Amino acid sequence: MNRFPKWWTGEFFGTFLLVFFGCGSVCAAVTTHAQVGVFQVAIVWGLGIAIAIYLTGALSGAHLNPAVTLSMAVWSGFPKARVLPYIATQLLGAFAASAVLYFVFGDALRTFEKANGIVRGAPSSEASAMVFGEFYPSPGGKPLTGEARARMSAPAAFGAEVIGTAVLLLVIFCVTDECNSARPQILAAATVGLTVTLLISLLGPLTMACFNPARDFAPRVFSSLMGWGAVPFTVNGHGWFTVYIIAPLLGGFLGGGIYRAFFKRAYGG
Repeated sequence: MNRFPKWWTGEFFGTFLLVFFGCGSVCAAVTTHAQVGVFQVAIVWGLGIAIAIYLTGALSGAHLNPAVTLSMAVWSGFPKARVLPYIATQLLGAFAASAVLYFVFGDALRTFEKANGIVRGAPSSEASAMVFGEFYPSPGGKPLTGEARARMSAPAAFGAEVIGTAVLLLVIFCVTDECNSARPQILAAATVGLTVTLLISLLGPLTMACFNPARDFAPRVFSSLMGWGAVPFTVNGHGWFTVYIIAPLLGGFLGGGIYRAFFKRAYGG
């Protein structure tokens, strides 16, 4: 007999896979240049998300994202009593995936830092910390300079995350609405994954394209514990909270609201 409820299994392992594949692609890109260009990282993210959804959708609905869980609770009747347990499980899965990735890429990270004169936990070590948490603009494996920071202001980063998450949630609601006769059905998970690929391709160079507070916060905390110290929480000031937690939650709420106001009734629901 399974000691864990099936929703716990779905959310823990689904979020684990999402972070393992997604952050793993960032680890490989930064430390080994295995992926060249944002699209190669983005497509790994998208495929990883699709796989995670296919494996866990029947167990928990494959939220794998606090923004999805909260939006489902507000707009789709998801039990509010399960919101916090779902989010806690998502965070746990993301943290566990970060630990596994550190075990696998730890030597590569240390070699990368040594070769580039990066002192972990010191200013500019966001160049390596980015394999876990996110920063704006994307460091691209290099310290953020003043010129680089000018590409993305805090308000613009906040707006990008709101918009990106809103688009993602709109797609999720639309492709899972049974009244949508054009929904992709067995390709719903692939459609969601490809949506993430498109969004990362557009917004990844600017904010690293979060759209998921669990994907960012748990790896960010893990990186802080692994020697980066305060860096993950100071490089963008309060942006770690406003841009990567509040903005995706607000975007998820907005995306669900757009679906409810314009699409659900049009589909005949």
